[in-house]
Amino acid sequence: MPRTPLADASTASTYLPPLDFWGVLSTWVFEPVPIVLTAWIGGLYLLGVRTLRARGDAWPVARTISFVVLGLGSFVFATSSGLGAYDTTLLSVHMVQHMVLSMVVPLALALGAPVTLALRTLPAAPRRWLLVVLHSRLARVLTFPPLVLALYIVSPWALYYSDWYPLTLESTYWHEAMHLHLVLVGSMFFWPLMGIDPVPGRVGYPFRVLITVLTLPFHAFLGVTIMGQETLIAEEHYLALREGPMGAWLPDALDDQHLAGGILWGSGDLIGLVFFGVLFVQWVRSSMAEAKREDRRLDRLEAREAAPGARVPADQ
Repeated sequence: MPRTPLADASTASTYLPPLDFWGVLSTWVFEPVPIVLTAWIGGLYLLGVRTLRARGDAWPVARTISFVVLGLGSFVFATSSGLGAYDTTLLSVHMVQHMVLSMVVPLALALGAPVTLALRTLPAAPRRWLLVVLHSRLARVLTFPPLVLALYIVSPWALYYSDWYPLTLESTYWHEAMHLHLVLVGSMFFWPLMGIDPVPGRVGYPFRVLITVLTLPFHAFLGVTIMGQETLIAEEHYLALREGPMGAWLPDALDDQHLAGGILWGSGDLIGLVFFGVLFVQWVRSSMAEAKREDRRLDRLEAREAAPGARVPADQ
């Protein structure tokens, strides 16, 4: 299904019937960028898993499911299902897509630990190159928590309150670039925060919880702002759609915008709770692992002290 240029927005009804739940699941558009990216990235990941298993090493099935099914699968669903077909027609549909691409996809990809998989399966030379990248100054800058937090918070405001969003409605190139931008910025934010990989920018769990807390009000504030404003975002595009044949079923543009703001607000808080759950589980597991390591250290120390011929301290 071709993207509709702004000037021809009123003709888009030729392609889009009224939207319902079944339409989201049954309507598919096959854009080359997300399909090719997903095929390549998913294929390389599965090849790495196969390489590990072929030499007798284990790789958690949960990581594969997280990366391939939840991460890449959500990316394809958000860009190629009914969400991708109607994302330039209804701002509310676009907002669902936005939340999936900026939060769900990055979290699932991060939990799949692809960098760890690459470090365990790549040949010596590519592995050295990857390590150089991971330890580079650029990597440290791109994962510096305050900078990434600011970028993650400012990016949606810049998208919806500048000419950037209307541009994505006019141009397929900029539309696909926006999708990739949402995933990349989300990954920069969540990979050091909740990922398993040894990437720069990782901080202690108390600070991770603090950063997560700081992101929640921003979604609520932006969502409430969109809900409360009376000026349409991308007004020319959405009003032009309602002047054509689709105007018979399209909701009022302002009502749809208010719904989009509510989706941003509500889903941001809901997904935030998921993040807290993931962080809590990781924190508990890390504490338990640290306790086991300490127990083993104390056991070894006690065994050495109890061994025959062990030196007795002078004060005993």
